[in-house]
Amino acid sequence: MYDSALWQPSANLETLRKRARLLQCIRTFFEAREVMEVDTQSLSLASMTDPHIEVLTCEARTQGQNLVYYLQTSPEFAMKRLLCAGSGSIYQLGKVFRAEEIGRRHSIEFTMLEWYRVGLDHWQLMDEIQALLKTIIKVVGLPEEAQLKGEVLDCERLSYQAAFLRHTGLDPLSCELSALQEYAHQQTEYGLQETDRDTLLELVFASVVEPAIGKHQPCFIHSYPASQAALATTHLNEQGQEVAARFELYWQGMELANGYHELTDPKEQAKRFAEDKQARKHMGLADRQFDERLISALEAGMPECAGVALGVDRLLMLLTGQQHIEQVIPFAHRRA
Repeated sequence: MYDSALWQPSANLETLRKRARLLQCIRTFFEAREVMEVDTQSLSLASMTDPHIEVLTCEARTQGQNLVYYLQTSPEFAMKRLLCAGSGSIYQLGKVFRAEEIGRRHSIEFTMLEWYRVGLDHWQLMDEIQALLKTIIKVVGLPEEAQLKGEVLDCERLSYQAAFLRHTGLDPLSCELSALQEYAHQQTEYGLQETDRDTLLELVFASVVEPAIGKHQPCFIHSYPASQAALATTHLNEQGQEVAARFELYWQGMELANGYHELTDPKEQAKRFAEDKQARKHMGLADRQFDERLISALEAGMPECAGVALGVDRLLMLLTGQQHIEQVIPFAHRRA
């Protein structure tokens, strides 16, 4: 509801000054590494198909046609098209949009840092993320309570399998479905009727594993089940099991980043898009036109690279000790 009295910012001015330093620090970091900043469109005629993310749309009459545009949930597809066109390593710092519930860590509009490093794999990209975090903390600082606890700047690394075993006693790659159902039910009161393995894994991971990792130092969770590869390649782990070349970064119970050794095979990408569309249909969700231009770009050839998306507002929450995303955004949704 619009309220004309809500004219003041939702973040205090000191936080906004730190926000400015954070954005400048990010740009300086990538300039020093000769990674080019790009600024792709916010509106697109095609969308992403992920059944777990909903998009905002708008309609416009353009050149005599009634068109539906999608506000982008990530600049990923456009940036990959630039990579296929020969851009080299690139980054983007800007607004993205998701039609999801507003909460302590979620906003319909938020700021994302996304970058792609040609010639690097996901292990090397984790090294670069750690270097970026160290640089940011030196410039922006940490809240006093974090300094007193002695926050460690080096990031821990755990495979998805190792983290799951440590905190649940279950092997996510090999345990029986019935054991997973029973454990999920014990921890969350849900799960006995659920037959989708990935849904159960995500339920247990979110409720049991996530709160236990990254408490005193950032933690990379890597080597996700192959069924959760999203847009990442897959490889064999030390036990010969197929896993995704994907990682997520957690710090103080907050998911900060999601990265991949990027998939470059157009046939496999089209197959995953089709599987997403089937999943959306099965879940009763609206059908989506997937981005066929991305497939065409991949057919032209995308260089081997690793990419990651990092939530800037969430990172600023940790750097300033704020408990709600509204406290780091100039004008949060009620004041927009």
